[in-house]
Amino acid sequence: MKYRNAILIVLLVIIADQLLKFYIKTHFVNGDDVKVMGSWFRLHFIENEGMAYGMKLSESVAGKLLLSSFRLIAVVFGFYLLHRLVKKSYGKGVIICGALILAGALGNLLDSIFYGLIFTDSPYSCFSGNYDSLHNMLQNHNQVGVAHLTKIGQGYGKFLQGKVVDMLYFPLLETTLPKWLPFMGGKNFVFFEPVFNIADAAISVGVLTLVFFQKRLIHKPMAATATPSAEPNPGIADSQ
Repeated sequence: MKYRNAILIVLLVIIADQLLKFYIKTHFVNGDDVKVMGSWFRLHFIENEGMAYGMKLSESVAGKLLLSSFRLIAVVFGFYLLHRLVKKSYGKGVIICGALILAGALGNLLDSIFYGLIFTDSPYSCFSGNYDSLHNMLQNHNQVGVAHLTKIGQGYGKFLQGKVVDMLYFPLLETTLPKWLPFMGGKNFVFFEPVFNIADAAISVGVLTLVFFQKRLIHKPMAATATPSAEPNPGIADSQ
């Protein structure tokens, strides 16, 4: 697989990720929940200052800067590693997984670098609502609390302090747990509760594919086959 094809995968994921984030950021109030396919697939706008699926390294600004800096280093190293995988002729599956992981890391890094500089804030507010469809939301939406683009440097944050936009929500099962269960009995339970984005999904697909199919995907690249040398001429029989 050629390096430019791997970079094309990265670009396609980045474009899809950023277009969806831009739309959500400029049309949704933080906390808005819109049904897409019944109750099990919804667009639910939240922002986080941490890692994938809302996990955080720290609540402090220093923690945010450390995480963003780590992302930046990881992305730079990721491009180098992806180039090495291609150069060493690893299989297509490994390269595609590497491209997906790199694209996901870069997608969330772009949020951290630029979003605080170019967007106004989207604070979680009472103006958010639950809607049966995107059309219904756009028709009845209160624009108070919706973020908009602003001049660079006049946004809600500084360089490397932007918040990551999440919106994909798949609560496949919502139920109340039996009261006899220890600790969790009687509480509401949601199966697959995390809200994530396309970048998070790309990272997860790449990593899980490598984990579950590593024996099939990860192997040493085949060395170039040496050209066999010509057989020596048969010796001349000793004359008697």
